[in-house]
Amino acid sequence: MYSFKNDYSEGAHPRILSALMESNLEQTEGYGEDPYTLKAVNLLKERIGRSDIDIHLFMGGTQTNLTAISAFLRPHEAAIASNTGHILVHETGAIEATGHKVISIEVKDGKLTPVHIKSVLEGHTDEHMVKPRLVYISNPTEIGSIYSKSELEQLSNFCRENKLFLYVDGARLGSALCSEENDMDFSDLSTLVDAFYIGGTKNGALMGEALVICRDSLKEDFRFHIKQKGAMLAKGRILGIQFLELFKDDLYFNLARNANNMADILKKGISEVGYSFLTHSPSNQIFPILPNWLIEKLQKKYSFYLWEKVDEDNSAIRLVTSWATKEEIVKSFVEDMKEAVASN
Repeated sequence: MYSFKNDYSEGAHPRILSALMESNLEQTEGYGEDPYTLKAVNLLKERIGRSDIDIHLFMGGTQTNLTAISAFLRPHEAAIASNTGHILVHETGAIEATGHKVISIEVKDGKLTPVHIKSVLEGHTDEHMVKPRLVYISNPTEIGSIYSKSELEQLSNFCRENKLFLYVDGARLGSALCSEENDMDFSDLSTLVDAFYIGGTKNGALMGEALVICRDSLKEDFRFHIKQKGAMLAKGRILGIQFLELFKDDLYFNLARNANNMADILKKGISEVGYSFLTHSPSNQIFPILPNWLIEKLQKKYSFYLWEKVDEDNSAIRLVTSWATKEEIVKSFVEDMKEAVASN
C-alpha cells in the first residue's frame, strides 16, 4: 500500500539526518540562539535578498499561524480567509482559540482577490462587529492553485491602501515557487507581503517552518509571543540545522521540483485515460475526478483522500506527491488505472 495522502509521510532527507547525527553531542545555546540557527537565519536573509527582515523558526504550520496571527492582531481584530483556508478548515479553531475571528469568503479557485476582501470591509462597518485587519492566503492554496505575481501585487496594493496586513501560509511554498507556472521568487514575497513562512515539514525536513516578518511594526517583542504560545524550542538547533542544510545549496528547491514533477506525471497519465480534474493545480496536489468503481479498485493498492462527491457515480480524490516520491511509483499508479479501465 503506497500513500498519496500527504507530503509528510516520509521522515526527512538523508542529508538532514546525517547533519543532525554529526552535531548530536555538541553543546550549544538553546532557544534558537545556537550557531546553527543563527547561520540558517542569515542564510535565509541572503536567499531572500533582505537583511532587514526578522526570521523565527517554528516546529509546525498551525503553531506558526496561531502565534503569528495572534501576535499581529489586537483583541477586536479578525483575519480574512477563503472558505478552503487552512486556518478556517484544518486547524481546529486555533486562531479563534486565541480570541480572533476568521471571516470566511466563498471562492472557486482557493484564491482571494481585492473584490472578495472589499465585500468583507463593506460588511463590517462599525465597532459592533469585529474589525477585518489581516488577509490570510496560502501559496499554493489548499486546492493546489498558486498565485501569480500580478495577483499578489493586486492584493498587496489593496491591503496597503486599506491598512490590512497580508500574511502568506507557505506550508508548501517550495511547490509554488518551483511550479512551471510560477513567476515569483523570495524577493517578491518579501516586498509584497507583511509576513510569510517557508514550509520545511512538507518539503524534506523532519519538522520546521521559517516565519519571515517583513513589516517593522510586527517585529517588536515577537519572541515573547513565541514563548507564551509554547513554541520556543529549547533544543532550537534541531530546526536551525535542518534549514541550514535545506538552503546551503538548492536542496530545498530540488526536493520541491521532484514533488511537482511526480504530480505532473500523474496528471498527464490520468488525462490520457480521459479523466478531468476538479481544480487547475500546477503544484504537488492534484484532484482527479474518477468513477467510484475505479476509486475502489485503486484503494486496494494506494491510499488517498476522497475529496468531494461530484455526482452519484463520480468523486474527486486528492493525490499528493512528495519530495521522496519515486517515478516508478507514480507510473505504476497510472498503469494500474489504465489496466482497471481496460478490463472494466
